[in-house]
Amino acid sequence: MEGMDVDLDPELMQKFSCLGTTDKDVLISEFQRLLGFQLNPAGCAFFLDMTDWNLQAAVGAYYDFESPNISVPSMSFVEDVTIGEGESIPPDTQFIKTWWIQNSGAEAWPPGVCLKYVGGDQYGHVNMVMVRSLEPQEIADVSVQMCSPSRAGMYQGQWRMCTATGLYYGDVIWVILSVEVGGLLGVTQQLSSFETESNTQPHRKGGQWPPPVPGAGTEQRVQWTECLCSPKFLLKS
Repeated sequence: MEGMDVDLDPELMQKFSCLGTTDKDVLISEFQRLLGFQLNPAGCAFFLDMTDWNLQAAVGAYYDFESPNISVPSMSFVEDVTIGEGESIPPDTQFIKTWWIQNSGAEAWPPGVCLKYVGGDQYGHVNMVMVRSLEPQEIADVSVQMCSPSRAGMYQGQWRMCTATGLYYGDVIWVILSVEVGGLLGVTQQLSSFETESNTQPHRKGGQWPPPVPGAGTEQRVQWTECLCSPKFLLKS
């Protein structure tokens, strides 16, 4: 486990304190981003409302409330191993994102953890997937079924690991998607799926000749072969 990093860039905090906006949705969004998506929008609104919607004061109140010695699981993003990664995808197309993640801490993850959508664009209706508890330094893959937006363009969303009690931890996983008519990602994944299925099917070393006739014994198959090879049959062919 690792302690929460509560060191905030003073210059960044000064920029936020000078936002001068009264748009509560904007303040909630910036507060959530500043905390690394460790708090849901409702929680952000609670601390902002408690401090009269002063962003800097709300961040301070949050860390005053949270124990400075609180421990959270550790997670490191290792690699995006999505089939066809980097390719654009057509609108309204199903696809699967897959990542390698690691428990980079010294203790096993608690049970009930999940990878959860936390912000930005959400692709489809799936907003979380359960992840098994990883041992220290163990690496595993996690996949999410998604669907591309209906309009062409660039999109981005964020996902993060979350405990059963709602505590977010580890690296933020970014899903950046280029949606284009004629994109190849969907086709690439379909071809890969067909290839995988083909490799798992049993292969026959050779076909039976003559082809079996339902209900026919060996003698009847021989007669059928002779019929196929007869001059009359060949002339008709």
